[in-house]
Amino acid sequence: MNLLQILPADTAQAIYNTMQEATAETESVTMNAFDLALKGGWLMIVLLILLLMTIYVLIERTLVINKAAKEDSSFMNRIKDYIHDGKIDAAQALCRNTDTPSARMVEKGISRLGRPTADVMSAIENQGNIEISKLEKGLPVLATSASGAPMVGFLGTVTGMVKAFMDMASAGANVDVNILSTGIYEALVTTVGGLIVGIIALFAYNYLATRIKGIVNKLEMRIMEFMDILNEPAV
Repeated sequence: MNLLQILPADTAQAIYNTMQEATAETESVTMNAFDLALKGGWLMIVLLILLLMTIYVLIERTLVINKAAKEDSSFMNRIKDYIHDGKIDAAQALCRNTDTPSARMVEKGISRLGRPTADVMSAIENQGNIEISKLEKGLPVLATSASGAPMVGFLGTVTGMVKAFMDMASAGANVDVNILSTGIYEALVTTVGGLIVGIIALFAYNYLATRIKGIVNKLEMRIMEFMDILNEPAV
């Protein structure tokens, strides 16, 4: 049974009227995210651009890293068999058909076979640096967003407060909360927006950096396996 039905009529009506007034007041001050963002002024456009760049780099780098992380478990065994059988061309063809950073590094090492071990290792390391730089492409954008977005938000805080004080000075003795609301909205909204974008960019940067570090560790393991293959006698 409804609670209002068991109360006296006048009490129930008073409670109902109070609930209606509270609901109407809540609806009158409710503001969606878009309307709230507009209160932040033109600096929200800068934060939006940084957010879009962050999301794009995160998605694009994640796809690239996922592709680079895929490995054929039989790849190194096949390379070992080809090299021990003297099938250098077959080993190079396998590397070309395997589109991974480790395969390209192994191919670079195979192309230097017959030279001193130091030359082979140097060629592999140079190729490894190239592969790592490809994986890290876009990370500076995330680092810039992570540090720059909060600064843009802080700039909005300062400009918003300046605007609020200017409006206060212009109003003179007729200061009203509505007069100050524009500047205060800009100050608070840009601060929140800057922090949100900065946090997202920071988390994205750390996530991608961790994934790349894991791939680098795998590359080092594969190169050690390759050098062992070159140094061990053929059976």
